[in-house]
Amino acid sequence: MHEVRLGFKIKDYLTGKEIDATTYEDFRQEIARVMVEEKGYPKQNIQSKARIELEIEGNKIVRYVDFVVLFDNRPFMVVTFCAGEVETYVRESISMARLIDNGPARFSLVTDTQKFILLYAKDGEIIKSGPFSQFPTWNEITALKDKYPHFEYPLDKRPKEKRILYALSALSCECRDSCQL
Repeated sequence: MHEVRLGFKIKDYLTGKEIDATTYEDFRQEIARVMVEEKGYPKQNIQSKARIELEIEGNKIVRYVDFVVLFDNRPFMVVTFCAGEVETYVRESISMARLIDNGPARFSLVTDTQKFILLYAKDGEIIKSGPFSQFPTWNEITALKDKYPHFEYPLDKRPKEKRILYALSALSCECRDSCQL
């Protein structure tokens, strides 16, 4: 289902700024609240709505990553909210983790607020999955840094990864070039 602006503003949990209310923004706000208040993520280590710009054969799109969790001022994990089967958004989320500015991020987490899947972005290994109540804490996710080290994503693979994300983005958005969300 396509996300729609609802015509009013809400307060962003992370920044305190007024943002557009959408059909899914309340879910994103709850994810941010849970990460900070229940799971111990430092608020200052979470960025919302990070841009990834893609251009394939003259066609440009912008994708927004719901949350980028920073560790040592570098992308550490991308968190993607999905409205649908979590498993169907895994590959898209891995692409976002690999292509995020100043990245790649080590981890990719996809959630629908009912369940989640945590992956190592280097190879797509599923590290943990389960109900949303078991969303990894800050201490749990940072403890994984030794077992799952930072990696460099090869420059020669970036064009292919962009094409994958572009294709998956085109499939998930009905309005194509006119989408502003």
